[in-house]
Amino acid sequence: METRKNFYDVLKERGFIEQSTNENSLRQLLSRQKVTFYIGFDPTASSFHVGNLVPIMALAHSQRQGHRPIFLIGGGTGLVGDPSYIDKTRPIMSRQQINQNAQSLKKQVSRIIDFEKNRALFLNNADWLVKLNYIEFLRDFGVHFSVNRLLNSESVKIRLKKGMSFLEFNYQLLQAYDFWHQFKNYNCLIQMGGSDQWGNIVAGVELIRRLEKKEAYGIVFSLIKTAGGNKMGKTEKGAIWLDPKKTLPYEYYQFWINTNDADVVKFLSIFTFLPMEEIRKYGKLKGFAIKKAKEILAFEATKILHGEEAAKKARHASDSLFGKDKGQGKRADLIPTTLLKKEELKKGILISRLFVISGLSKSVSEARRLITQGGGYLDEKRLVDSNFLIKKDSFKGGEITLRAGKKIYRKIKIK
Repeated sequence: METRKNFYDVLKERGFIEQSTNENSLRQLLSRQKVTFYIGFDPTASSFHVGNLVPIMALAHSQRQGHRPIFLIGGGTGLVGDPSYIDKTRPIMSRQQINQNAQSLKKQVSRIIDFEKNRALFLNNADWLVKLNYIEFLRDFGVHFSVNRLLNSESVKIRLKKGMSFLEFNYQLLQAYDFWHQFKNYNCLIQMGGSDQWGNIVAGVELIRRLEKKEAYGIVFSLIKTAGGNKMGKTEKGAIWLDPKKTLPYEYYQFWINTNDADVVKFLSIFTFLPMEEIRKYGKLKGFAIKKAKEILAFEATKILHGEEAAKKARHASDSLFGKDKGQGKRADLIPTTLLKKEELKKGILISRLFVISGLSKSVSEARRLITQGGGYLDEKRLVDSNFLIKKDSFKGGEITLRAGKKIYRKIKIK
């Protein structure tokens, strides 16, 4: 009899799992022994964004349950490009750029997953894929793949409508080989990934069964969407990055605290480590009281990524602007700041242009629209003229504060 929920139950209860191979056998395996998992990550960017947090948090949960996660960077498959559910060929990157991105991504994920003493492994599939002999690979592994089955894969069907290169067509074979290689060399029994990876994962499970006469398993995660139907992590201002240089801890905190009421319990379940018993209590809060749950979500999510001290500073900065400390200016130094040279202010700068320079708006026309509709503020005074000219004498104490909407602030300082 189980004394506690196993890892599969944890993921299921918290809302991660969309489907898996052989659920009953998988649950029994996780009840009997500690297991090595892996998830592959695309190295095409130097930073993860919030949308990448689902698989990262799943690996972190596996480690907390005593299992060993493998964080696999697709340095080799990145040279091919995953065609899964995209409608055009991905640009081919150089090995140098992929390696640089891989190191940056490892640094980010190391804040959430412990790689010390082999508690987790960081691997790059370029280490084995680039050494493959093509003829041997086709003979030993290609023979186990049905072209008919590949053509019936949903991700391949979508790409075939637009045109698909033979290079991309090889992707599923390579990912299946990844699973088999880690099964053989690291006793990796489970691959996890997004729902778009189901076909690739099943191909790996099948390859292991054919070659090794043993069972491996696959788990795919649900696509996380907001209550408004938007893809997780996509905002009007662009992606919310895990790199603190691209998205400051304060901005990261603000992203979470602005969560839709209907998403709070779901996001607490997936993006924090709080016990489900506690999360369910927050789910019972109604009206203004749910603000407390949002504050906990923002603090916990920021703490996981940026550390407790950064989370406390972000919370204090938020309180100084919106909460009980409003008007007292506590920790307002954490608000994103833009520096201007004195000479830039000699002729003056249009306030709408300054909204663009500070990152509050994507374009001057967008800034003008914001101001015209009453959503632009200068030092807490609502702006009415999008052509208002900001000069040096506009700065009191060498700085001004801009605001877009209710909660997005920027400081402008003179160098």
